[in-house]
Amino acid sequence: MRIISGKFKSKRIQAPKKLPVRPTTDMAKEALFNILNNLYYFNDLVVLDLFSGTGNISYEFASRGTANITAVDANFGCIKFINETSKILEADIHTIKSDVFKYLEKSSAKFDVIFVDPPYEFELEKFEKIVNQVFENNLLNNNGLLVVEHSKHTKLETHSKLSYQKKYGGNMFSFFENSEETEDLKVVD
Repeated sequence: MRIISGKFKSKRIQAPKKLPVRPTTDMAKEALFNILNNLYYFNDLVVLDLFSGTGNISYEFASRGTANITAVDANFGCIKFINETSKILEADIHTIKSDVFKYLEKSSAKFDVIFVDPPYEFELEKFEKIVNQVFENNLLNNNGLLVVEHSKHTKLETHSKLSYQKKYGGNMFSFFENSEETEDLKVVD
């Protein structure tokens, strides 16, 4: 994987093969950050990266100037790798080793962007539970955005907080907001 833009641009990061991860592809990550770039100033963001795996998304935020990043993963190897890589990059990424559902239950922090990349084989109910926990616990700041990466086979279109979806091959990003306006829902190939 490589960092797309910012102060670490073109830096390649090689994760150990033994980590149980499926990093977001460079193409999908670039498209995601192009969308976010049109919405936010990265320096101002407070970011939560759930199921952070290799830290791929956290490094991209850090490279673009985000200083307040929390990465949560249940796997000790993933957390260790993120800590080691963050130290090398001199990126201040706060890591938490925790089950994501337990973290969401207990967290009272507020975020501008919450990125979620759970295992693609998750049942639909688990995807929905994550989205519901974020909104029920009021974890997004005003104008905040929850972004869920998932397989194109996972159908999240009926959630009331869904505002937009974008497909990239077999991957899809679903964007959720506090807005009640779902009339303008767009699915783009």
